[in-house]
Amino acid sequence: MPKNKVVPASPGLTEHYSLKTLVENRTIYNLDHCELNLFETYQQSERVALKFNDLVVTSMLRGKKVMHLFDEPGFDYLPGASVLVPAHVEMKIDFPEASMDKPTQCLALAIDNKKIEDTITLLNEKYPREGRDDFWQLDERNFFFYNNAEMALTINKMIGICQSTSVAKDVLADLALQELLICITQNQSMKAIDQGELKEVNSFLAQVIGMIRQNLSDKINLKKLAGAACLSTASLYRLFKRELGISPIEFIILERIKLAKRLLQNQDVYIKNVSYEAGFDDCNYFIRTFKHYEGITPKQYQQLSNKI
Repeated sequence: MPKNKVVPASPGLTEHYSLKTLVENRTIYNLDHCELNLFETYQQSERVALKFNDLVVTSMLRGKKVMHLFDEPGFDYLPGASVLVPAHVEMKIDFPEASMDKPTQCLALAIDNKKIEDTITLLNEKYPREGRDDFWQLDERNFFFYNNAEMALTINKMIGICQSTSVAKDVLADLALQELLICITQNQSMKAIDQGELKEVNSFLAQVIGMIRQNLSDKINLKKLAGAACLSTASLYRLFKRELGISPIEFIILERIKLAKRLLQNQDVYIKNVSYEAGFDDCNYFIRTFKHYEGITPKQYQQLSNKI
């Protein structure tokens, strides 16, 4: 699994003698503004229906599901991915591989709508986005995304808080919920960018990303990049960290890795040439960076790509 798809730590499974059912065995933790549900399934099943009265953030921890939402074709739901499900929307789930030795485990965090509204209002008031029509919001249409490190860390934090006996757990959970909602909006923005939907993100950010993508093979100077967008370098850094949760430098690296992956589809291209065409001055640095983000070397990726 590529390193930019991060799996939260899995809580311990329920002892077999304590299971109430083998399909979606449920453990519930109730707090003031959210409800954490941990689901475990130990046998193959199809079209298991589930619905919540609040918006739910689900994240896959173990095994494999096939998720059916909004009357669209089912999609594989694997560790490292999260799904945002609106209130009162029914999800239907298949468990094609679940067994006693290979159970699935998934969390579903139901969040009080007032808490979501208060958090979004706070963000818009305290950390307004540039642009007259740019506001913080959750995009329920953009419901599937992969966890980055911050998202996985925040999910782990929520699990730990919910399972703790701290007298301050509700206060801590409220802070973690704010962090989680920010991570989700950032992940949704990153997904929109990956899919080429720049109109869906902050207008200043879209302008900068367009310039980055036009100059990936060249040396990119952040000061010049910021100036072209009428921003200071510090403002450019804050813009990326706020909207996407990463720095401009890391975003450039991720874009170059994506370009390199496209170039590596050609089995005859040399790794050194891919390195330079993707904007990396040093081939060894390119190889190390590629492996850091993708988990394999560029050569291994090239070989695997041509076996598919």
